[in-house]
Amino acid sequence: MATDILDELLKLPASERADLALALWESLTDAEREAEVVLTSEQKAELARRLAEHEADPGSALLWEVIEQKHRALG
Repeated sequence: MATDILDELLKLPASERADLALALWESLTDAEREAEVVLTSEQKAELARRLAEHEADPGSALLWEVIEQKHRALG
């Protein structure tokens, strides 16, 4: 990425930078994400633990929309 573009983007307010980061992430295909994100063995173990915890008690999960709404209410 050209440094002048990055320099300008870094001047954006935090909320706009976060929105941009999310938009860029969501623009990736599943294959692109998998190719770029390499997890450590510890991260894989943590994901497996969390999945097992969820499968043991699926009712404990919250929908993303609920989490997002609570977050926005705080900010």
